[in-house]
Amino acid sequence: MDRICISGISTFGYHGVLDHERRFGQRFTVDVVLDVDVAAAAAGDDLDSTVDYAGVVAAAVQIMEGQPVNLIETLAERIAARCLEDRRVDRAEITVHKPQAPVGARVADVTVTVVRDR
Repeated sequence: MDRICISGISTFGYHGVLDHERRFGQRFTVDVVLDVDVAAAAAGDDLDSTVDYAGVVAAAVQIMEGQPVNLIETLAERIAARCLEDRRVDRAEITVHKPQAPVGARVADVTVTVVRDR
């Protein structure tokens, strides 16, 4: 299977279980890996035969900027589900980064990755 990878989709959101996370927000970043057969698109050089990267980015941003959730697991799940709405996507691997997660110590990043198959 072929892969489409979009790394570093970044925006501001208000997700988390703590009050200050919901009030002040923070930056979240998402990486998307989609298993898609791109043979027809490559053969015909036709955007309509593949997944539109701009649409994937717009959907991820909409979810990240949308209704606050407690867990980045929920964000990852919602983005994966949206990606799988496109019948050309056989598998979605979504990683949500929360580098400012309040975990009681300085860390470079906290991530959750979900993998969902059609």
